[in-house]
Order: sequence, then structure tokens, then C-alpha cells
Amino acid sequence: MQIGVVFPQTELGGDPVAVRAYGQRVEELGFAHLLAYDHVLGADPAVHTGWAGPYDIDTTFHEPLVMFGFLAAATTTLELVTGVIVLPQRQTALVAKQAAEVDLLSGGRLRFGVGLGWNAVEYEALGEQFDNRGRRSEEQIALLRDLWTQRSVTMDGRYHRVTGAGIAPLPVQRPIPVWIGAAVPRGYARAGRLADGWFPMHPPGPRLDEAKAIVEAAAREAGRDPDRIGMEGRVNFQGDHDRVTADIDAWAAAGATHLSVNTMGAGLRTVDEHLAVLEAIAVRAGLQLEAHQGP
Repeated sequence: MQIGVVFPQTELGGDPVAVRAYGQRVEELGFAHLLAYDHVLGADPAVHTGWAGPYDIDTTFHEPLVMFGFLAAATTTLELVTGVIVLPQRQTALVAKQAAEVDLLSGGRLRFGVGLGWNAVEYEALGEQFDNRGRRSEEQIALLRDLWTQRSVTMDGRYHRVTGAGIAPLPVQRPIPVWIGAAVPRGYARAGRLADGWFPMHPPGPRLDEAKAIVEAAAREAGRDPDRIGMEGRVNFQGDHDRVTADIDAWAAAGATHLSVNTMGAGLRTVDEHLAVLEAIAVRAGLQLEAHQGP
């Protein structure tokens, strides 16, 4: 099981020095990947009465693909993972180009996680429909893969029309792996039919078992091998290292191929505090640590 980290978007603010230091150090600590959440816009609770979303207009988010272009030059082995890009609120051809560029600049280190999102305010501001986002995402995935693998693409779909067009240069990975974030049965089935891997929203236990069964059944129905579909869990650090170790073991027992450790929401105030926690976790997990090379 490959172990990575969740970039603490909401707690590192806009400091590029912190972004670089974090990416370089987690690579030195032996973590396999860095995963970043995605929100283009936040809603203003003063305008949207009763706002109950987990993030708002003041919550900091780096744009993942731009940040990954920066981290591609600052790291050498770290896989860069979107977890997840809210795909249906973005133009498909443009995001194909951006992802291909990150993959090229990083030497083939991008894993492209996508999902549907939950923030209708964001969809409105980006000029995309919220209520058909699931159906559109399936056509988007097909078009992304065509654009990443073919010199000239023609598609006359329900939501996209492309006539004899393509992107250049193409990415290193052809196609870039597409993983799907899913929290409901329809999403699980979509992951089974279409994805290279998936991000479940439930911890190991009966609900995860139910979700896995749907993914595997959909894969078999689509003529795919369920064993070739990756699964990435997430462990949240809340001050208890023993709990993190137990959760990592539980995900491994559940068959996860990948796992990300999330240190947001644990009261850590600086990049150094986040990295100190991750170093302790890396030691416990038996990762290959390197000596700190300085900022």
C-alpha cells in the first residue's frame, strides 16, 4: 500500500515558501504522493443565508494544477494527485491541456482524481450546470482520455463537440490515470465502469464493504477486472499516533492500494508542525526517511 499525504490547503495559506518546503520534505520522508483538494471559489455566508458547507469564502485553496506545476520543479519522485478536481464545473478541453502540462513537466507523475462536487454556488459562478454533473462527467472522462492519447480528436457527444482538434504536447502518461471520488451508489458504479481507481468516503467497515461490492460488480459488468482498480483510503490525524497506526493497518486489511494521511484540523499552526507530525507517522509506518536538506 502506497502512503501519501493530504496537502493542508486550509492551514498553509498563500505562502509559496511553505508549499515548496512541504512538498520537498514529504518526499524526503518517503511518502509516495501528495494529494490536493480543489475549490475554485468559496461562498460568502453573509450572502447565502444558512450556509452550512465545510468551506466558505475565507477558506484558502491553492489551484491544484497550477500548484502542481510549481511542485513538479521542486520535487523529483513525489506523485501529484488531485483528490478531487470538480470536473463538471471545468471546461473539459482546457482541463485536459492543463493536466497534460503537469504530467509533462513532472515526468509523468500526475494522478488525476475527479469528482462531482457539492457547491452549487461554485457551479453557478463558473457557468456550468449543477443538476446534470454526473452524466456530463462520464462524457468528460471519455474526452479527456481521447485528448491525452490521440493527435486529432473528433467527438459529437451529448455535451461536447470537438471536430478534428487535439492538444500538443501530449502527456507522458497516455492516458493519465483517472480516479473517481464517490460517496453514493451511482458514483461507486461509475468508478467501477470507468475509473483506474477510486476514493471512498467511508472508513473500513460495513459501508465500505457495500461500496466495494458495487464497484466490483460494475467493473465485471463492464468487462473489467476489479482487481486492477485501485482504492485510496484516508486517515485523519487528530493528535493520536496510535490511532493513525491502527487506521493505516485497517485500510491495508481492507485492500487499499493507496492511502493519504490528512493533518488538517488537528490544531497544527505552521508547516513545521505539520511536517513534524508526518515525520513521526513516517517512522511508525516504516517509510524510507532521508536527512533534512534545509529550506
